[in-house]
Amino acid sequence: MVFKRLMKAMGVGGPAVETVLANPNCRPGGQLEGRIQVVGGDHQVDIDHVTLGLVTRVEVESGDNDYDTTQEFRRQQITGAFRLEPGQRHDIPFRFDVPWETPVTELYGQHLHGMTMGLRTELEVARAVDKGDLDAVSVHPLPAQERLLDALLRLGFRFARADVERGHIYGVRQTLPFYQEIEFGPAPQYARSINQLEVTFVADAQQMQVVLEVDKRGGVFTEGRDAFGRFTVDHATADRTDWTAELDNWLRQSLSRRGLFS
Repeated sequence: MVFKRLMKAMGVGGPAVETVLANPNCRPGGQLEGRIQVVGGDHQVDIDHVTLGLVTRVEVESGDNDYDTTQEFRRQQITGAFRLEPGQRHDIPFRFDVPWETPVTELYGQHLHGMTMGLRTELEVARAVDKGDLDAVSVHPLPAQERLLDALLRLGFRFARADVERGHIYGVRQTLPFYQEIEFGPAPQYARSINQLEVTFVADAQQMQVVLEVDKRGGVFTEGRDAFGRFTVDHATADRTDWTAELDNWLRQSLSRRGLFS
């Protein structure tokens, strides 16, 4: 949760930066709180700004060339300009707003394999920018997300992996340039019909859009294809629905319509 390094741009004797999160755990739509400590080196410097950025790893599909990249998706300036005397200590408390669409990194009490999330501190002096190491951040599901994910667990689905993909889902309101897919292996009762189930949440302050994608198994004379389902859940009323029954019903109907489940 802590990093401390000398600014490369300032060379030996430049200011040192230390960022401490009060709690690295958060939820989408919440806040991260902490403080940034900047300590002067052996000469006076004028700091242009201190900025925090929330960063995650994103998969990019570019023709036949797929690759991973680190993407900053929320940026918040913490201070304006100030002068730092030699050896002077400057403490900066902060509250950082976490976007509602932030991917989750924790599920069922465990870190999601494939997910990376961190808060990076940026210090600018004389137009030279020093981007510090990432402070690890743990993003836990919203209560409504937990209810749907718990329902999948009760149905017998097994978590496989999670990733973040650059792009937009057709027909879904997104503010971020990527979306998260949480992949599950099939429950026993669906194992002959589907290979996997992928879940995507796109939330805002009032509700969340849920996208379900089923990767169906192909038969001897048929090609396996994907089936999509999409619905909206209000945060305030999510606990009034039996999501185990709802998801089971959607899956059975979706597969039955294609002659894959009886």
